[in-house]
Amino acid sequence: MTRGREPKIGAAALRGGALLWEAWRNGAQIDALPADCRPGTVEEAYAVQDGLAASAGLAVAGYKIGATNASVQARFGVDAPFSGRLFADFVGDSPLIVPPGGVNFHTVEPEFDFVMGRALSPRAAPYTREEVREAVASVHPAIEVPDSRYADWLSMTAADLIADNAIAGLLCLGPAAAGGLARDLAAQPVIVRVNGAPASEGAGRNVLGDPWNALVWLANRLSDRGIGLEAGHVVTTGSATDIVRCQPGDTVTADFGPLGEVEVRFGD
Repeated sequence: MTRGREPKIGAAALRGGALLWEAWRNGAQIDALPADCRPGTVEEAYAVQDGLAASAGLAVAGYKIGATNASVQARFGVDAPFSGRLFADFVGDSPLIVPPGGVNFHTVEPEFDFVMGRALSPRAAPYTREEVREAVASVHPAIEVPDSRYADWLSMTAADLIADNAIAGLLCLGPAAAGGLARDLAAQPVIVRVNGAPASEGAGRNVLGDPWNALVWLANRLSDRGIGLEAGHVVTTGSATDIVRCQPGDTVTADFGPLGEVEVRFGD
């Protein structure tokens, strides 16, 4: 896990990022950033996110992708996904135990994850799908437990959410799937169960039509910002089902068929 290359950050973005990281570190929430450091554009939002990462000073384990379906994009007024960093301290293996008070919201998103086998460094030319596929070492089933430093994140703009590290929280990463790179991820069903009862169903096609499309988007978005994916980085590609809301004490499983199963347990 590496810290990677970080862009230059202005004073307002540093202040906004520091405020968000302080809330994250303390398990607190805010209504919004102050006007003098609240982002108004997507680019300003990524700068605040850079400031959050600088304040955290944590190793970057990879990246998360949000808004990978049309309905979510429409809700937040964007026409493309957005991304955030995965900090190594908040990534764990399955089964993942979420301690009481470990998150502000008890929600889960089943996701197809990739682990990079080699780097995709920043460059002028876009990466092709074939180049991206060749750089991936393995495919994993995963559950993201998103979280937000805003008290009412659904009322916030896309820029606010990007600044808030794309509402990253915890990531539960399952083992590498045998033969996962050769499987049709778009057609792969996913079933979420809460305490053994079915709660939501979906498939890989709900993620930009195919989780591979999300990974290609991320590789080129990062490259445009002068940031690269590195060998060993994890990329989680967005929810294959509707977001599932849970309660303290719940046990959640996500069944990806031949790709495997992952589990999150919320402490009470």
